[in-house]
Amino acid sequence: MRSGGVWLASATPEVIDDFLNGLSDAALLALPWMFEFWALPHQLPPEGAWKSWVIMGGRGAGKTRAGAEWVRAQVEGARPSDPGRAGRVALVAETLDQAREVMVFGESGILACSPPDRRPEWNGSRRMLTWPNGAVAQVFSAHDPDSLRGPQFDAAWVDELAKWRRAQETWDQLQFALRLGANPQQVVTTTPQSIPVLKAILKNPSTVMTHAPTDANRAYLAKSFLEEVQTRYGGQRLGRQELEGELIEDIEGALWTTEMLEAARGPSPDRLSRIVVAVDPPVTSKATSDECGIVVVGVNTEGNPRDWRAVVLEDASISGTPTDWARAAVSAYERHGADRMVAEVNQGGDLIESVIRQQGALVAYRGLSASKGKSFRAEPVAALYEQGRVVHSGYLRKLEDQMCLMTRAGFKGAGSPDRVDALVWALQEAMIEPAKAYSGNPQMRVLERR
Repeated sequence: MRSGGVWLASATPEVIDDFLNGLSDAALLALPWMFEFWALPHQLPPEGAWKSWVIMGGRGAGKTRAGAEWVRAQVEGARPSDPGRAGRVALVAETLDQAREVMVFGESGILACSPPDRRPEWNGSRRMLTWPNGAVAQVFSAHDPDSLRGPQFDAAWVDELAKWRRAQETWDQLQFALRLGANPQQVVTTTPQSIPVLKAILKNPSTVMTHAPTDANRAYLAKSFLEEVQTRYGGQRLGRQELEGELIEDIEGALWTTEMLEAARGPSPDRLSRIVVAVDPPVTSKATSDECGIVVVGVNTEGNPRDWRAVVLEDASISGTPTDWARAAVSAYERHGADRMVAEVNQGGDLIESVIRQQGALVAYRGLSASKGKSFRAEPVAALYEQGRVVHSGYLRKLEDQMCLMTRAGFKGAGSPDRVDALVWALQEAMIEPAKAYSGNPQMRVLERR
């Protein structure tokens, strides 16, 4: 709350009690519906003559509530029948279902936030909300940008823009439609992703931004949820994006980009001809050493090598002693019914095989020696991703974090890229080397088609 420079949402119990005791009965009844008294700083619009307000935050940071309350503030007048600043509002989400279930009917949506005497009515056949004062809000899907041709608005609420597949097209059509009134405005509520349209909006001089991590809204979130996600994702690339609400941009020269990895979430090959477990052991044998990279890859090798497709089935990398990581590697081998295990032996030689054999005597094992640098070895594997020939089974976030930090000039992260090394070895063994053998030409560059 802004009351004498104090935010009620973060005030002490004594300040809150003093404030509430000074209110009349009518004011107390109205108070729950007066969002500015309870809002967190990032949920209130910045001052100034802005065109776009981007509320960028982590999951559960209160973005949806802020968007819904902003729409209320635009359409409502002093009394239920009085006109507000806006009379025609666009509500745009990725799909019509998401717009309806989150923006309109959600727990923090417009209907839930509206007091009984100002609550709009929903017309499902027209996909439209109508307020008692005649203001209307119409729902649109980002899957159909052309649906924004024709209508015109003086306000708009855009939800989760960063995950729209047709974000640029939809945003452009909305800008043409936002043409009523003296100062048409729009609010964007989104968890950030490094997409061009969001970055361009943020760089626009007419844009303002507020930001908050998930933790800022902890009073309204389950403690167990916060503890779980912080434990699992805190400090990771995904955690910085989804919990801290940071816009994580790809580094220059990266072999893998966020866009490439998001595109790699397609369906797995129907049938796998071969499954390989690759191991990249740490240099030292202490429990506090770097992680041991353990990655499982399956490949369908039917037909011409140019038609082969691979799936990264698991990232089983761990920290621990040689016994620990050998046991984890053999377990992954058995769990997936693998055909081959390979391991880099530059640092450990025959000892690598020995420690693995102690855990799985019958493993089909082969040691590999690296004669070229990590980045050089990784480039043909990155090319497979560029061609859409590798998919990921689920979200392999720690592996993907490392992938986005691997550049042609080397690894830009802390420590060693053990997970990426294991991925490279796995795809070399499962896909690249068999393709060369299939052709009968060891110099064949199967992966050069860009």
